[in-house]
Formats: sequence, C-alpha cells, structure tokens
Amino acid sequence: MHEKINYHAVFLLPPQMMILFKPNIGFLTEHAVDPDKRRYISVSEGAHHYLDIDHYGRYPFPDLPRDYKSAQLKYSEDSLRAYGIVPWWIQIMMSRLTKAFREKDKQAILKTAAELGHYIADAHVPLHVCSNHNGQLTHQEGIHAFWESRVPELFAETDWDFFIGKAVYITDLSGFIWSRILESAAASDTVLRCEKEISDHFRPDQKYAFEERKGKLVKQYSTAFASLYEDRLDHMIERRMRQSIFAVASCWYTAWVNAGQPWLEALTHDSLSDSEIKEYERMNLEWKNHDIIGRKCQ
Repeated sequence: MHEKINYHAVFLLPPQMMILFKPNIGFLTEHAVDPDKRRYISVSEGAHHYLDIDHYGRYPFPDLPRDYKSAQLKYSEDSLRAYGIVPWWIQIMMSRLTKAFREKDKQAILKTAAELGHYIADAHVPLHVCSNHNGQLTHQEGIHAFWESRVPELFAETDWDFFIGKAVYITDLSGFIWSRILESAAASDTVLRCEKEISDHFRPDQKYAFEERKGKLVKQYSTAFASLYEDRLDHMIERRMRQSIFAVASCWYTAWVNAGQPWLEALTHDSLSDSEIKEYERMNLEWKNHDIIGRKCQ
C-alpha cells in the first residue's frame, strides 16, 4: 500500500515539483517502506507509526493536548512514546523536508519525502490509531495486514480510482494531521466490527485460502471474504487510500512552498553517501532475516 500511495501522490504535484519527483518516482516508491524496515534495527522507530489514542479517554479525546510540548508536560516523554507519536512525528518530518528543500539537497528531499509519505499513510489506517491494533483483544489476529495489505492488493489495481485532483497548500498543518487522526480513530470500531460480523457467516475454509508466494503456500484471507468486507465497509479502504494520496502530495507541496518554492531542476547531492548506503544495506539485511524490534503490528 505504501508504495502505491507515494507513486500516485507524485501525479498530484505542480509541474515545478514534477520536474524532480516524476523522474525519481521509482526511488519514492521503493523507499516508501524504509520506515517499516527500520523497525528491524531501531527500538525507537515503532512509536513513529501509530497512536493508541483510546488510551487517552473517549472521542474526540480532549484530554490529549495536540501540541507535543504540552503533551510532554502532561504525560511525560516515555509515556507518549509507549502509546505512539505518529501525529507529532509527521510534523517533525515536515520540518526536515522543508529544510531539505530550502538547502536544495536532492537526496535529502527524496529520502525524507518517501519516508514522510509512509507516516502520513499510517495515520490514515484506523488500526494504527487504536490499542486493538491487530484485533488481539477481540480474537481477530491478522486483521491489520488484511485491512492494510490484502484488500488493497486484491482491488487497488483493478477496481479503485486514484484520479484525485491537485495537491493543496495546508495552512494549519497540526489541525490537518489531527483531523486525519480523528477520522481514523472514529473508523476503528467499524473496521473490527464488520470483520467479526462477516466471519460469523463464513466457514474457515471459505474465509481463508492458500496461495503460492515465492514458492511457498501462504494462508490468506479469501477473495470472496475480502470483497464482502470491502463492500460492508462501504469502500472505506479505498477512500482512506485516496485521502492518504491527497495528504501525502499536499504535505510535499506545503513543505516546498514553505521553503520558498526553490527551483528543483538542478540540485546537488545526487548520490547516496556511504553512511546512507550502509543504512539501507543493514535495513534490508535485518528485514529479510530477523524479527521486528517491539510491537509487531503498528
């Protein structure tokens, strides 16, 4: 899902940004998953992907300050990180992207933009914004990957519409991000409830199917179950993916405007540094051979 979101976000940008982003769409797509890979080597990475907002009371969670410094004073840094900091981390990444644009650092722009897209997309996933993040509290283990990966894999290319419009300038970044967070939080109960209701009418041999992946048989939710689930959700997953694409493109655009709209045709730092190459190599190695450090689904 992350690769598709970054890919489609490129086409919402103005020509002045397309001149850099479209020729590098392969990089933006490939490195959209780097934050997930980093979870295999960094204990601190996980908290950047989620927010267990129901820990802080009831919707719309007025007890949780939207400003990070205020939240720190109320709950402490350790407590905030224990329950996730994705809305605040997106703002940190936006500052980094603005700085990269201002300095006209090509590689920093592309790397930061690719990773920023990941965190923004995570904030649009309802299961990233509730403590029952993989259905582990309701005996629905596996629903996270089902919602975020299996359903888009089955329907995104053939059935979903990604003609969205143009990126817009975000005047209130914090307000924009928190609106997306609250939308996701409001949808989390529906995501879980619909899966449980449909499961009551499917035998296990109908709910799941075995498919070959890389020479191995893998147990997956069946196409029939996924199709009914997407219909029962009134195509929520498609809508959230479209909203993610729009949000990613608009954040990229906003960072560029805030940096003074620099000309992007001829930029410096066109290749990866030795340290960047080593980081990518280590992430890929750990991702292939080891387990995630910390919480499994975020």
